[in-house]
Amino acid sequence: MPSAFTSKPPRKKIHLNFFETACTGNHECAGQWSAPGDNSRTKDRLKYYIDLAKLAEKHKITCIFFADSYADTRSMPGTWTLCSGLERRLRNLIRSTSYIPPFPLARTFSTLDHLTNGWIAWNVVTSWSKAAANAFGRDLEGHDKRYEIAEEYMDVVYKLWNGSWADDSVRWDEVNRVAYEPSRIKKIEHNGTHLRLSARHQLHPSPQRTPVLFQAGTSKSGMAFAARHAEAIYIGGMIPSQATAQIKVHLSSNSSIRRPRPHNNEVLRRHLALHGRTMEEAQAKFDRAAQHADIVGGLAQFSGYTNIDMSKYPLDEELKLDTSNPAENVIHGFLGNYIDSIDTEKEPWTPRRLGMKMALGGLHPSPVGTPEMIADIIEQWIDEADIDGFNIAYVSNPGSFEDVVNLLRPVLLERGLIFEDYAVPGGTFRENLLRQARPASSEERPLWKQVQVRGRRRRVDEEG
Repeated sequence: MPSAFTSKPPRKKIHLNFFETACTGNHECAGQWSAPGDNSRTKDRLKYYIDLAKLAEKHKITCIFFADSYADTRSMPGTWTLCSGLERRLRNLIRSTSYIPPFPLARTFSTLDHLTNGWIAWNVVTSWSKAAANAFGRDLEGHDKRYEIAEEYMDVVYKLWNGSWADDSVRWDEVNRVAYEPSRIKKIEHNGTHLRLSARHQLHPSPQRTPVLFQAGTSKSGMAFAARHAEAIYIGGMIPSQATAQIKVHLSSNSSIRRPRPHNNEVLRRHLALHGRTMEEAQAKFDRAAQHADIVGGLAQFSGYTNIDMSKYPLDEELKLDTSNPAENVIHGFLGNYIDSIDTEKEPWTPRRLGMKMALGGLHPSPVGTPEMIADIIEQWIDEADIDGFNIAYVSNPGSFEDVVNLLRPVLLERGLIFEDYAVPGGTFRENLLRQARPASSEERPLWKQVQVRGRRRRVDEEG
């Protein structure tokens, strides 16, 4: 019989993020812009994003995760400009190491970190798209070469963010009339294989210095890159066991890299659900979304991600795609989700069925049910895959996000699975996400290491 003094350990509290793309229309649910009441066609106006940020902050959503892409045929305003115009503090940007030189990128992130009081993050990507390379007048580098360049790119931006201005360089000394102490501002010299730079960083240290670093690579090169740099990783998987396998590979990638500084890391996955107060209401929302789903648009998105021309396959014949030798310009994580789905889906894929799936959220779990049913699924992912948070995508605008905060969040609060308030009110994004005030120094790359303990992770010193 357990002791009277035995108590259950507190439940792990997870993060909920809104997953958004600054494109007119729904970036993952093709055709939903035509549904009555949908406001996604107003994404070319700042009010849309201010309203979204207010909704997120009111209900203590950890951040808004903004995806972005170059040379896409969708109408997309630049997220740099968008974030500088937002009043609220919740934002995380996807930005590529392939085309913007490190100096202006480092300066822009420092600017945004100042303007948001330390609520900015960077999801580091390497630009897989041939169209993006063409738009910048560049050749598309091979997959592993892109990560090789990205490694050097990170070395340069770390030097700019962390190595150019000393902590005590900002003086505002009215007696001696010294605002910034020149002797404490260092010029960065870099002459590498792919990049050259000779410059001082143009901004004094921002609240976080380095934005919180996200990464979503699932290839061998991508996971090695994440092991060296990411403070949060974004994974896929159709079922918890697939996500657990991905996490184990990330852990093994980390174990081969030894650094003296312990470093926390959060594991996030994508989540999309249709919520209803009853099952009938949830099903009605799904049926309404299915009526507006654009199957051809969904297949076009699949083609763009995989470099597979879906137009040559009859709509209602079983698909048998050769995925054994993917092209250079594919998203490996997405292709992996498709391969995983073959084992988890009960019916074989046809182009019509695949197009509908893509037009209703893509190759991710997309449950339909009551808040309690969806919360059960979230708990399963937490317990079995030890997920730290979810990027919440949407079907309808603004309905899906409103259902998350009004229907799902109260159930998760009641179960003790999310925070009632920000963990560090008034603190930076890094303090709230990672309980950490500063990133690793300019001479160290961010690194995390975790070990499994009875199905849960605990943070350990790198030498522990």
